[in-house]
Amino acid sequence: MSQLYRSTISSRLSTLQEPPAEEGENDDELEDSLGSLPSVMDLPFHRSGLSQNRAKKTPNPAYAPISPAGYFAQALQVSLPDRGIDVRAYYTPPRSERGGVFVMHHGAGYSGASFACLARELVQLMKGEVGVLAFDARRHGKTTAIASDEDLSMNVLVDDLCAFIQKVFPDPSTSPVFMLVGHSMGGSAVVHASPKLQELKYVISGVAVLDVVEGTAMEALPHMHALLNTRPEGFDSIEEAIEWHVNTHAINNPTSARISVPSILVPRDSSLSPRTRANGSFEYRWRTPLRSTAPYWESWFASLSSLFLSIRTARLLVLAGAERLDTPLMIGQMQGKFWLEVMSDRGVGHLVHEDDPTRLAEILSDFWRKNERLEVRGTVIKRVGER
Repeated sequence: MSQLYRSTISSRLSTLQEPPAEEGENDDELEDSLGSLPSVMDLPFHRSGLSQNRAKKTPNPAYAPISPAGYFAQALQVSLPDRGIDVRAYYTPPRSERGGVFVMHHGAGYSGASFACLARELVQLMKGEVGVLAFDARRHGKTTAIASDEDLSMNVLVDDLCAFIQKVFPDPSTSPVFMLVGHSMGGSAVVHASPKLQELKYVISGVAVLDVVEGTAMEALPHMHALLNTRPEGFDSIEEAIEWHVNTHAINNPTSARISVPSILVPRDSSLSPRTRANGSFEYRWRTPLRSTAPYWESWFASLSSLFLSIRTARLLVLAGAERLDTPLMIGQMQGKFWLEVMSDRGVGHLVHEDDPTRLAEILSDFWRKNERLEVRGTVIKRVGER
C-alpha cells in the first residue's frame, strides 16, 4: 500500500502521455452466465468538490471498454446462501483433470477482471497445464448480496474465499491442486485462507502475495484518507474513468485498464450503486468507495508478515519496487523462507498484475514448476504443497 501511495502522489507531478489506441477487441460477452458484463458503459474524470458547473467530456474511443470474454473461458454465478452473497467468477479450467488452478483474489476496490490479462498469459505460457479462477469479493464487482454485505473484515473475506472454493470444488480428494494468488488486501486473504483450506484437505501448492508488506502497509494507513481525496467521486462515462486510470498511472497498461475499470464502477441508478454523498450528476460511481472500507484496513494487514512466514506451503512475494521489508520479512528472506521478486525494472506500479502480466506470468509459472508433484513409476511420492 505504501507503493500505491507513493506512485499515486508522484504521478500527479509527472508529464502524462497519451497512450496509443488499441485495436478493436470488443469481444461479445461470455455466453453462459456472464449476463450484463460492463461492455459499453461510460466514465470521465472530475476531482472531488468539482462536480458542479463542469463541462462533460466527450468519451474518447481510444479508451473504449474491452470485454473480459476473450480472456477467460467462462463466467460463473456462484450462490453462497450461507455467506449471504452471490459471487461473480471468471474461470479458464486446466486442459486435463490433473492440472492445477491458480485462484486469484483482487485487492480493495478492484475485481476479478483485473486478472484478465494475467490469466490469458498464464494459460498460454503453460499451454493449458493450469487453469485460472478469479472472482469478485463481496461488495466488489458483480458479486451481489443476498443479505447484508457491509462487513469487509479479514475473517469474513477469508470465510467467503473458503466457502467459494468448497462450492466450486466440493470434493478435496478430486479437486485440482491450487496456487493461491492475492493482490494487496487479497494477498492477506489468501495467506489467512491457506491453512484453513489445508485443514479441509485441499492441496495448496503455494501462496503468492502481490505488492503488499505489513510494515509499510500499516505505516501508510494514516495517509490513506489524504490519498483518497485526490480521487474523483464519479465519472460521466466509462471511457473517462479508463482514461483517468491510465493518465494518473493507477494502471500503466491501457489494455488491462479497458478490461478491468468497467467492473469497478456502476451506473448511478444501479441497484449496486452505493449510497454515498457523491453528487448525483455523475453517471457512474465507484462500486466500492474505498473510504467506506476504512474500519477494516487494520484487520487486513495486521500480522500479515508472521502469518505469511508460518504457512505450510511454498511462499512467493512480488513487489513493484524495492520497498523496505519489515523486520520479520527481512529475517525470513535472509533465511531463505520465501521467494522474493522485485519488478522495479519493469515500470510497474501497485497493480503489478495489470501493468506487466507477461513478466508476472513467467514468475508464477516458474514458481509453480518449482513446486510440482513428483511421480516415480506412476506413483505420486510428493504432491504440490506437501512437505
